[in-house]
Amino acid sequence: MGFGQGVSGLNAAASNLDVIGNNIANANTVGYKQSAAQFADVYAGTKIGLGVRVNSVVQSFNQGNIEASGRSLDVAITNGNGFFRLTSPEGAVYYSRNGQFQRQEDGRITNMQGLQVTGYPAGVAGGAGVQPQPLVISNAQMEPRATSSITAKFQLDSRATVPTQAFASSAGSPPTSNMFNYSTAINVYDSLGNKQQLMAYFAKVADSAVAPVHPTVAGGTDWQMYVTDVNGNMVGGAPATLAFDNAGALQSPAAGAVTLTQPATNGAQAMAMKLDLTGTTQFGADNDVKQLSQNGYTSGSLLGFSVNGDGTITGNYSNEQTKPLGQIVMAAFGNVEGLKPEGDNVWSATGASGQALIGAAGGSMGTLRSNAVEASNVDLSGQLVNLIVAQRNYQANAQTIKAQDTVMQTLVNL
Repeated sequence: MGFGQGVSGLNAAASNLDVIGNNIANANTVGYKQSAAQFADVYAGTKIGLGVRVNSVVQSFNQGNIEASGRSLDVAITNGNGFFRLTSPEGAVYYSRNGQFQRQEDGRITNMQGLQVTGYPAGVAGGAGVQPQPLVISNAQMEPRATSSITAKFQLDSRATVPTQAFASSAGSPPTSNMFNYSTAINVYDSLGNKQQLMAYFAKVADSAVAPVHPTVAGGTDWQMYVTDVNGNMVGGAPATLAFDNAGALQSPAAGAVTLTQPATNGAQAMAMKLDLTGTTQFGADNDVKQLSQNGYTSGSLLGFSVNGDGTITGNYSNEQTKPLGQIVMAAFGNVEGLKPEGDNVWSATGASGQALIGAAGGSMGTLRSNAVEASNVDLSGQLVNLIVAQRNYQANAQTIKAQDTVMQTLVNL
């Protein structure tokens, strides 16, 4: 007669209570995965068992609810089994589902325990042996971009009359209103990010049978487009002749393309800008700008950033531009239950889990959602029921020990 079975039952029930209590304690822990104790019976060459033991404690990696947080550096993994890849200052690698990150003063992105988020810097593509590295969000000024392309669509009034005076413009002597029919400003940027204002003037051309012959297209109408800088100097490539057919469609220049040039000034490079006038029309309606855009911009300071679904971190700058600053990588495992819990919401890889498979967010790894976190997947109501069952199991095992003790006392009293 022994007490081993009852004692083993008490120990197993106590371990189960510990597991359930840990789940309940972490019901509000972001990224936590609930655990369950698994048991095995114990035999030693006889048909009468020697009790029970805790075989293993396994975690359920089902996704928790996605909850809004309002922080741009809170990132949730949705619809996938991926993990964030983190490294310690010593180089140890960890994995986590907790996307509560913060930016350090030196630009590093870390979790709340100081582990660094890894990924690929801007301009670096993953694969082909490229290893992820700790991501750094730099405060460096965004470089300016010189204007190289201008897209414009104008509506020119076919009812307009030919200006009474020939167009003329020079430094300090801009054209007068009787030299053109319509004008508009075009803002461009040089290689140093300095904003320059160009002025475009449109003047209807009188028909002429002698060289230069107008109109260029039989039955149509010609306009001259003059472009000057802010001082009144004519820009290289101007004037350009715009030829319309009798349906008001632009026929020349070919494909609506005009190249404007500016010499190097104030330390900036010379400028060559392709002006695309495709879609410009001449109808019986008021002069108007239908579209006007260009691809240059000045330098800018970093105002903030956000994380896209594929893990790309996009910076927002004071010049109203955006720029990719890096990409967060994801990791997946052949057997997630083989991961080793390390505390602080992180796991480490083991032989049972297999090596981490590194890739970008998407597919089976899931996509990322900024301004949100993945809540614990603990089913609190289910855990409370399990707690009652485990308590009853503990009490029942205690009763077997009590019964054994009563039998022992009976034998002693014989």
